[in-house]
Amino acid sequence: MVDVEVLTPEGEVFNGEVQQVSTRTEVGEIGILANHAPLLAALRPTELRLHLSSSETVRYAQAHGWLQVFGNRARLLLEEAIAPEDLDAAALKEQLADAEQRLSENEKGSADFARAQKDRDRAEAFLAIAG
Repeated sequence: MVDVEVLTPEGEVFNGEVQQVSTRTEVGEIGILANHAPLLAALRPTELRLHLSSSETVRYAQAHGWLQVFGNRARLLLEEAIAPEDLDAAALKEQLADAEQRLSENEKGSADFARAQKDRDRAEAFLAIAG
């Protein structure tokens, strides 16, 4: 088992033991099992899956953040972690349209363009999770 802590600016979202953590880093999908090698990775928006057992999984819509694995403990520091049933598809579609509008208006390589890209990635991932 792996001790897992999921934290957002609003506070603790999850704290407990799991068999596996499944998430997505900047370079691809990753699964964290017991005794994983130490790791520090930037996280991308995706569906975070915490496998409590072979039959029970807790899911969250994960925004950008960081993953730290050390000493059989995984800590995820996330901008947001929202239960899929709490996602508002209509609001996410508006956020996606807004982000795409800002992408078309700003110069590639600018801070505003990077922020719009980040917002678009979040909205697309959260929409996919919302169904």
